[in-house]
Amino acid sequence: MMNITIDMNGYEFSMEVSPQEPILETKQKIQNFLGVPVASIILSVFGFELLDRFSIQDYSIITQGTKIQLTIQNTTIGETSLQQNISSKFQIIIKMSSRKLNIDIDSTETVRSLKEKIHIIDGTPIRRMSLYFSGNELNDEYRSLMEYGVQEFSEIVVFLKTMSRMVTDPPSRGLSLVVQTSSSLLNSAKIPIEMSDLGTVNDLRQLLLDPKILPMDEYIFIHKQRIMRDSCSLRWHGVENGDFVYVFKGSVSREGC
Repeated sequence: MMNITIDMNGYEFSMEVSPQEPILETKQKIQNFLGVPVASIILSVFGFELLDRFSIQDYSIITQGTKIQLTIQNTTIGETSLQQNISSKFQIIIKMSSRKLNIDIDSTETVRSLKEKIHIIDGTPIRRMSLYFSGNELNDEYRSLMEYGVQEFSEIVVFLKTMSRMVTDPPSRGLSLVVQTSSSLLNSAKIPIEMSDLGTVNDLRQLLLDPKILPMDEYIFIHKQRIMRDSCSLRWHGVENGDFVYVFKGSVSREGC
């Protein structure tokens, strides 16, 4: 087995592959991981497309740790564009009382995570922020910005709540979720898990590793086709009761909450 790195628009994750496996099989692994149809996946190295009928070892330029570029064709599944399912980056404009900010966000960014970014850049307390887009308040912190119609170069206005309007974050609550393993782990097992919504992805990992449900290794967790961040809570990711979280063997470098 050998380790390769898949680069998807600046998002990277690693995979174990066999040198003898066809490129088509590698695409099928990516399909299981991201939920993107094989027919929409294009893999390339240094600008050369990797063809389905050839194996990894047929390409001498692919060695341990080689970075392979993943491109998703702009095809449509039902009425939903693939580009809406795959996380990509674009820029929006944040209007504050004293200045404007240009911020790069993910297409699956939530209202809460945008507030976190504004706090990091500007220092504005998260609890005092009210975000408005097209005259409407973005009042569901765990809803994605795209669900509110936010697109590239959209302008979001930040108003500051007075101290009398400030409220504390809601208390923690228990979640019942299902961890779905990939086909290479436990034959695609479904593992019911109960934990606090303030628990982090690292906490979830420990729940799975401590009782030896999963062997000690590096794993990537996916929720609604978004790579989850280890130090961020399930609440931050917008995980709700009954949601599925997918686990895949590999590692990825991502920024914190």
